[in-house]
Formats: sequence, C-alpha cells, structure tokens
Amino acid sequence: MTGSVLDKDVVVPALAAEWASIDELLDSLTPAQWAAPTALPGWSVQDNVAHIIGTECLLAGRTAPPCDADVRGFAHVHNDIGAANETWVEGMRGESPARVLEKFREITAVRRKTLEDLPQADWDAPSWTPAGQRTYGRFMRIRLFDCWMHEQDIREAVGIPGNESGPAAEGALSEIVDALGFLVGKKAGAPQGTSVTVELTGPVHATWHVAVDGRAAVVDELPGPATATVRLPSNLFGRLVGGRVPVADRLGELTIEGDADLGRRVAHALPFTI
Repeated sequence: MTGSVLDKDVVVPALAAEWASIDELLDSLTPAQWAAPTALPGWSVQDNVAHIIGTECLLAGRTAPPCDADVRGFAHVHNDIGAANETWVEGMRGESPARVLEKFREITAVRRKTLEDLPQADWDAPSWTPAGQRTYGRFMRIRLFDCWMHEQDIREAVGIPGNESGPAAEGALSEIVDALGFLVGKKAGAPQGTSVTVELTGPVHATWHVAVDGRAAVVDELPGPATATVRLPSNLFGRLVGGRVPVADRLGELTIEGDADLGRRVAHALPFTI
C-alpha cells in the first residue's frame, strides 16, 4: 500500500478548508451561475455540487435519493462508479440552488466532525479506494483531490479563479504522485534507463522525479539530469491530469527540456481521470 500512510492532522484540515472554500464560492453565485455548464460532460455547476454531496453522504452511510432515470444510458456514464455518481446527481437536479447548498453544508459538517473524531487506527486501516486497496486516510486525500478538482470545474465555469495554492491545492495535487510511475512508464512508454522530472512552477511549487529501472517509479532524486523535464503551472497540471482540457490545445504552455519526444509523450499521458 505504497503512499497510503498519511498524516491525519494534515489531510483533515486541508479537506475542511477545501469544503469551506467551496461553500464561500457557492454562496456568491447567482441562479444562472449555478446552472452554468462545466467541463464535465452533462454536468452543470449544481451537478458538481450534488456529486460531492452524494459521495460524502455515501461515506456517512446514507442512501441515494429516488431516481427514475436510466442513468446507465447516459453517454457520459461508463462504469458502476459513474452510474452511482449520476444517481445522486440526477436525484438532486430538481432541487433549488439554496437547498443544494444547505445539503452541502449539512453533510460536510457531519463528515468533518466524523473525520476529526476518527481514531488513528481507523484512519490507518486498510480500505477500498478509487486507487485500489490503500488506507482510509489515503481515501480521504483522494476526496480532497476530487473536491478540489470540482471546485476548479465550478470556478472555470463561472469565471471566478481562486484556491489555486495553499494546503488544499497542495494536498490535492500531491495525490497525483502515486500515479506518475504508471503515467511515465506505461502510458508514455518511457524506455528502460530513462528518467523524467515533472516540475510545477506555481502557484503550487513541486518537483517529482520518475526513474525507469525495471519499472517506472517515483524517486527522491536522480543521479544526474533527467532524460526529459516537463515544466508547467500547477493549475494547468490539475486540468490536464483531470482530463478537463485537451493536451494538444495547451501544449504550448509547457516547457520541455531534454528528450523532446519523451517529454511530449509524458504530457499527452497526463490525463488519467475525469
């Protein structure tokens, strides 16, 4: 369970801060902004919020609202998780923005209290997560990533940038590290003996190295310059890894040093979730 043991006193406050940022943003929106389409197929701003509510309700042991729609027939639903998400979203489509915000505030308050009171042993316990078998704490960092990504979806849709740095953004983007070996080694096909550095130039600053030695893996440092270095802004990195924008449309905003072909392949391999 590599990368699964996480500091509860770091992740929980960051998740609480993320929910607070979403709350403040939503409280400022007009009904027209709540209805605005986002980068996620078929989802409005309100649908993104309903999705967050639904996942937290599931984690709190609550059942989805009634839904008569055949959600598996929707073009953007591709698997069981997608169908479960859509059931919650569809079940809240008839609610007013004010009621959805009320539900968001209620369930995030419940979940925050639950996480703050959670014993350390339960935080570190093995758990199913969307990334496979990890720990419950790792699941909560995935929740941080998911919530931050959806906040950015909302902000992009309504033209109100924000929360691109600080603990929530840093914690969310650090979730990607576990996938970098797969993205570089498998998706980008980096050859044996090569290495790749991914550098975020801000607002979040981070540098990650991947070495291909038998299998591609994240390492603390490289013995020399990377075969390819890919530099890009952290907010763009988030949009690319989330599959929100086509890589080809934004490639000019990346700086690639060293093996240009490998660097471009890494860039095109970044999208892995939506």
